[in-house]
Amino acid sequence: MAALAATIPTLAGTTSTGAAVAASDTIAQSVMGPNGATLEIINNGAGTDTITISDNGLTPGGNALPSNTYTVTVANAGASKVFKLTNAQVNPSTNLITITHTVTASVTYKLYPVG
Repeated sequence: MAALAATIPTLAGTTSTGAAVAASDTIAQSVMGPNGATLEIINNGAGTDTITISDNGLTPGGNALPSNTYTVTVANAGASKVFKLTNAQVNPSTNLITITHTVTASVTYKLYPVG
């Protein structure tokens, strides 16, 4: 399990090249902004990556939400998807959001705090 690091943008610009993902990654609430974070998953051609993002939120009836599963295809090298993460998704007992990947070779991420 790898802890993802956030890139904090500046007025002058911040270089963001992306970093490798692991089969299971975590995002600490401490690296998210007050309004959550933006996560970009970049697939550079190793095969379709199916990712699951944990969600500690509740339905209006108070039931646990299921984890969210998405695919990042390889229609062409460098295909990516951007995800909005909220502080409500953070597990309060661990202060983490967990993300799993089915493909890790040639898959990178960029994480930006929001707010």
